[in-house]
Amino acid sequence: MLLAHITDLCAMNFGTRLATLRKQRGFTQPALADAIDLHVSQLRRYEAGTSQPTLDVIRRLALTLNTSADVLIFDEAERTIPNDLAHHLEAISQLDPDEQAGIRALIEGALLRHQARKLAG
Repeated sequence: MLLAHITDLCAMNFGTRLATLRKQRGFTQPALADAIDLHVSQLRRYEAGTSQPTLDVIRRLALTLNTSADVLIFDEAERTIPNDLAHHLEAISQLDPDEQAGIRALIEGALLRHQARKLAG
């Protein structure tokens, strides 16, 4: 269900995605602006598409809205994570830190082997 929701968000522009996420998370514009230490008029400009946030603001928005920066920024066509992999990554985020570290080590090992094969061949 969350993955389908993310796919719907990706079809929108940044301002629309931001407004949609804000409303889904139960924030008013003033409440979200306050939560990320931003003037509400600037948040309104982001949602209207007349201004673009800095990386720091995108980070604060993503953390406060409990989403990833790529969901806020990129259209679906620009995203490189296949839906099935995104689903697995979402599930991994629910694991204990030790379990996450084990999976991270497996992924890093696989990536290193892949790079070594590319360099050797």
